[in-house]
Amino acid sequence: NPVGTPVWSHEGMYVNANAFKDKVKVTFMHGAQLKDPKQVFNNGLGGNKWRAIDIREGDKINKTAFKSLLREAIAYNKTHNVPKSKGART
Repeated sequence: NPVGTPVWSHEGMYVNANAFKDKVKVTFMHGAQLKDPKQVFNNGLGGNKWRAIDIREGDKINKTAFKSLLREAIAYNKTHNVPKSKGART
């Protein structure tokens, strides 16, 4: 976890966000294992571990589908042996 990178965890890390000049990238650590019927993920689709959502200025986000992915990521962590986060750096 690079300093300054927001990370969300519940039973282990499940998502982080990084700000770039032209976008914000929201990365789901185990995104390849999550169902995405609304095709919210738009990056990392070929990998076998993570998936990401690149959000650019003016993009519309399907809030219901996004929340569903967050809930599913938490459920995945609860049912799999995901390494626990070491806590925030100070």
